This record gives sequence, C-alpha cells and structure tokens, in this order.
Amino acid sequence: MRVLILGAGFGGLELASSLDSALGGDVEVTLVDKADGFVFGFSKLDVMFGRATADHVRHRYSDLAPPGVRFVQTTVRSIDPVTRRVETDAGPLDGDVLVVALGADLHPEETPGLVEAGHEFYTNAGAFAARDVLDRFAGGDVIVAVTSTPFKCPPAPSETALLVHDHLAHRGLLDRSTVSLVMPLGAPIPPSPQASEALLSAFAERGIAWHPGTLVRELDPVAKVARTADGTELPFDLLLAVPVHRAPAVVVESGLTEDGWIPVDPLTLRTRFVDVYAVGDVTSVGTPKAGVFAEGQAAVVAAQLVARARGEADPTTYDGRGICYLEFGGGEVGKVDVTFLSGQAPTGDLEGPSVALAGHKETFGAERARRWFGRDWTPVGD
Repeated sequence: MRVLILGAGFGGLELASSLDSALGGDVEVTLVDKADGFVFGFSKLDVMFGRATADHVRHRYSDLAPPGVRFVQTTVRSIDPVTRRVETDAGPLDGDVLVVALGADLHPEETPGLVEAGHEFYTNAGAFAARDVLDRFAGGDVIVAVTSTPFKCPPAPSETALLVHDHLAHRGLLDRSTVSLVMPLGAPIPPSPQASEALLSAFAERGIAWHPGTLVRELDPVAKVARTADGTELPFDLLLAVPVHRAPAVVVESGLTEDGWIPVDPLTLRTRFVDVYAVGDVTSVGTPKAGVFAEGQAAVVAAQLVARARGEADPTTYDGRGICYLEFGGGEVGKVDVTFLSGQAPTGDLEGPSVALAGHKETFGAERARRWFGRDWTPVGD
C-alpha cells in the first residue's frame, strides 16, 4: 500500500510515524511539505518571550526518525482527489491512499493596516520576529487581537496576553503600559467553563482588559487605532494579531472543500472521495484547529490503514478528545482535557494551573520530538 501524506504538521508526522512503526516495509509512505522543518505551536511563544531560540525549536525534516518514510520538500501545485494524483514542484506524486493534512494558511494582508501597523505572531517567521519587537518595546498600550474565525489554537491569544503582562513586569514597564485582549469568543475557552473562569480571574488580577465577542477588522496606521466590527476604536502602541485563516488555495481549487474547509466523516476522517482522508486544521470536523486534535485524528486514520493492510476489521473511530496545555504566566501551566463529540455539547475540565504542569508540558513536547525526529530535546533552551 502506498500512502501519500500532504503536510508534515502534527497530523502528518503522527500518521507517517504510526504507519511506519506498525507496517514497516509493507507500506510505502511519502510525506510532503514545503518547509524544511517543524515547530511546535507552543514553541513560538517560547521564542517570542525569550525562553528559547528559533534554532532550538526547529526540528528538521531531514532528521525524521521513521526509517521507511520518504520526505519530499516541495510545494503542492494541484490535487486530483479522484485519481489521488498530486502535481508538485518536484514532479507528480500519487498513492493508493491520499491524506490531506495541509493545515490553514495565514493571511495578515487581508486585514487592512495589519501589515503596516501590527505584528502577526502565528507564523514561525512572525513569532520569531516578535521577539525583537517585544524587546524593543518601551511601553504603552498593547492589544492582542483576533482578526477572523475560525483560528488555530484558541487558547493562544489568552496565553499571549498573560505572557505579555509578565514580559512588561520583568522589564519594569507596567506603570506605563496596558494590555487588552480582543477576541470573537464569548469566553476565553468556551468548551471549558473552568478554564475560562480561571483565565478571567487571571486577567482581572493583572488588569488585562477583556473584550469578548469582538473582532478587529482593520488598523489605522496613522491614528494607531484598531477598529472592531462594531466600529469601536481601540488605541494601541503595539498590536499582536491572530491573522485571517484560510484553507490553502490548492485545496480549495481541488474541489475538496465546502464552505472553505474539507468536510469529513467525523468518526473516520474520510472525505467524499474514495481513499482520500483529511486531518487537522484543513478540515471542518468540528474540533478546534489545534495540533493535538490533528494528532488524534491521524492516529485514527493510521489504525484504519493498518487494519486494512493486515486484512483485519477495525472498529477504531475518532472520539474528539484532546489535551492541551495553557500558559497562565508566572511559570504556571494549566491542562485542559476537552472532548468534542458530534451532536453533543463539548466538555472540558481544567487541571491546575501549577508549576508542576509546566514539566508535564515539556514532557509532551519531548516525547513527540523523540518519536518523530529521534531527538533528545527539551522545549526551553538555546
């Protein structure tokens, strides 16, 4: 069986590793990505706030641990889901099974004024550049803003607001600064009332202004104000933005999407095309766009393909569960256990926050770095 995986994020890496581990030479896995390396989402914050260097957090695809996985660094130009044939800058590729895990593309240019007056921190380049921006910042009004929905990693804006507060306190700038968080959600983490309540308490303790149910639609580079969807103007000296998310154009052009994202069976991750699956941020499966959910979906696809290769029946279905870690500042981390099941309201429990859970988060990253890249690694370091 030949499996072609487009995208080497959480989903693609987990799927490739699982297939190679279970089937070895009985499967031919090709993993495609335009980048030369992988960065955990949480590592972007580590670099932004000076806890790690950009080089330390980048995991090179040339160091992939699964011995049977062929990695191709190239750009995908077209996808034919009927024939499972893909045209790339490195030539055509095809497979008996095609898995699309290309994530979401980010478009700061779609928010007027953002490129000129703000700083996005969701791409690797944007987050890494924000480190210097924060180090040069002399104090003033800081806004952490979301510019569209859906967006990846819903807790990240809250984490960023708290870590900005820590950063300003460390540099002695709090007396001349304010921090505001502008989000379209009615609560910081809607599936988890416990986590949302803890975050709102943390905001209140630190004087972080919370603007729920609000989207920043444009920035005025001259007046230095952010305008929200209802016309409110919020002044800023530094604006850190979550940019507009879109499915990659090559995915939309393939005919795989509906309403902007790939619909899949929420239990099996199958698309409407035979032997074509999709996992992670590029789908509309109903879970948050976060790496841990892509990983869980990939594990389900892997189990199905392994059972198929062995001629076995496989009852494995996706349970919508994910555990994510949430920075509260002050070295404390919370852990949120969330489950999204089709047709049911999501549920989520909070553990912590505590300093001990920061160690759990490091273990989470270290285990995956070892599994995917054969690398002994800790998230924080030089």
